[in-house]
Amino acid sequence: MVCGTEPDIIHVHEWQTGGLPLLYWDMYHYLSLKKPRIVLTIHNMEHYGECRQEQFSKCGLDGSVYATEEKAVDDRTIGHNPERLSLLKGGIVYSNAVVTVSPTYLKETLCSGWLAGTLIRHRDKYFGILNGIDTEIWNPATDAFLPAKFDAKKVEGKKQCKVYVQRGLGLDPEGDIDKVPLVVCITRLVAQKGLHLIMNAIAYVNLLGGQMVVLGTAPDARVGREFEALAHSHNQGSNIRILLMYSEELSHMLYAASDIVLVPSVYEPCGLAQMIGMRYGAVPLVRKTGGLADTVFDMDDRLQPEMANGFVFEGIDEGSLNQAIDRAFSYYRQKPKEWRGLVKKVMGIDNSWNNTAGKYIDLYNSVRVGDQ
Repeated sequence: MVCGTEPDIIHVHEWQTGGLPLLYWDMYHYLSLKKPRIVLTIHNMEHYGECRQEQFSKCGLDGSVYATEEKAVDDRTIGHNPERLSLLKGGIVYSNAVVTVSPTYLKETLCSGWLAGTLIRHRDKYFGILNGIDTEIWNPATDAFLPAKFDAKKVEGKKQCKVYVQRGLGLDPEGDIDKVPLVVCITRLVAQKGLHLIMNAIAYVNLLGGQMVVLGTAPDARVGREFEALAHSHNQGSNIRILLMYSEELSHMLYAASDIVLVPSVYEPCGLAQMIGMRYGAVPLVRKTGGLADTVFDMDDRLQPEMANGFVFEGIDEGSLNQAIDRAFSYYRQKPKEWRGLVKKVMGIDNSWNNTAGKYIDLYNSVRVGDQ
């Protein structure tokens, strides 16, 4: 309004900005802004942005106007006193286009969850576009955090990174390093990420004679205590390290050192760990959900062998995970030549924003107002 120019697109994210589409169409569009169209990206449907009507009224709009099923009432509170609003629902209703961060997560959200009905009603403007990774930051050929650089054509430096991390963390690198797979799990320690499966993997990898490093923090104190107990139990041994911390430097080194990156999420809108892991030559072992299902394809899938790039399990039980670990460990130990080929293959997969940015541009062009 000040400079006299208007953007084509206002792109908002998550429930924290979910009220902006309502403000735009019911206030600012009538004042002076005419050209912009609104795109909302939802990264995680579990957070609704629940608020009271009088709280929303503080922005200058009458909160009671939006307390209808067609607008922004939180469906979970219908019939309650008081009924509340969902900023995320209001954002879905009032945006010109709504995006979530993977095609499979889009399908999942249409089938379950409190917002499924709203998303179905607005299905014609709802899209699933995978996230990408920053391949400048995540580049093993130039990564300043690594003790040795490598790429898909010259992967020797990856083995040096593995030995460096093993020695630095006090893991036992003695014996044939090619028979001891190193599994890495870098994650927030929250229920979404499959805490029971991570705990199970720690024990099972240890039982199989592999090595595993978990790097992450637990915002919930109870979960933190459980993992502290696991760390106390395992961190003095030679196979397991549980590091309850955040470290950018260490995460880079762990991705570079790992043979397998574990992502056993209960649900995962997109997931970046599997993409980063592949960039660094770590073969992904994931649960088939959300963006994990869109980026990792099982080595034993005979329907699309050309896509095979990891190990996938479907159940949320420990047995399903253990079977996938068994398959990955057998492949690693019994087919070293094929494993090296798989490492090079996953490093060559393009999970950058180059694949995704064009889809957003197409979406912008589909909703924007042409030049007058």
